[in-house]
Amino acid sequence: MIAFVSGPVASLAPDSAVVEVGGIGIAVQATPGTLAGLRVGDHARLATSLVVREDSLTLYGFADEDERQVFELLQTASGVGPRLAQAMLAVHSPEALRLAVATDDEKALTAVPGIGKKGAQKLLLELKDRLGAPLGTAPAAARPAAVPPPGWREQVHTALVGLGYAPRDADQAVAAVAPQAEAAEAEGTAPVVSALLRAALQTLNRTR
Repeated sequence: MIAFVSGPVASLAPDSAVVEVGGIGIAVQATPGTLAGLRVGDHARLATSLVVREDSLTLYGFADEDERQVFELLQTASGVGPRLAQAMLAVHSPEALRLAVATDDEKALTAVPGIGKKGAQKLLLELKDRLGAPLGTAPAAARPAAVPPPGWREQVHTALVGLGYAPRDADQAVAAVAPQAEAAEAEGTAPVVSALLRAALQTLNRTR
């Protein structure tokens, strides 16, 4: 098992990063929130989970060990593969998922692309005794994230398209969260891309 990768970031894409390890570029699939904290040329250390299939070996990367553990626990539920588990972590932090399951928050799960009402109900039942109790009382949106550089619009738009949304829908979602970002800028702080992405996903879910 590859527990983590550590090294300079060689390149970034909407859904992955390449980390140079011992002169070899290791491709790692990651959520937009995790990728937002990486910069090309900077050193990164990502917890990882290797998913083995007959025709592929895919390495998934996470900001911390908690994310990795939740990613693997989510896949113990029937019908949840690595892609859906990653999508769940793109929308919700590990703590938010624990809270959603603990409180039977069906709406929180249906905010994830690919999860409908029946699927959410089934997941709530299956994950009840697997994710564990919430670790604290912090709100779901309080997940720590690195403060990104200017260009939040492009980062959120690219992340949404990477998650499978049409560019037109991504444009509308970016416009919907613009007041939130502008309010942060007015206070002298840079908008947090991961928080804006979650807000954008919630907007898209309401319009489906």
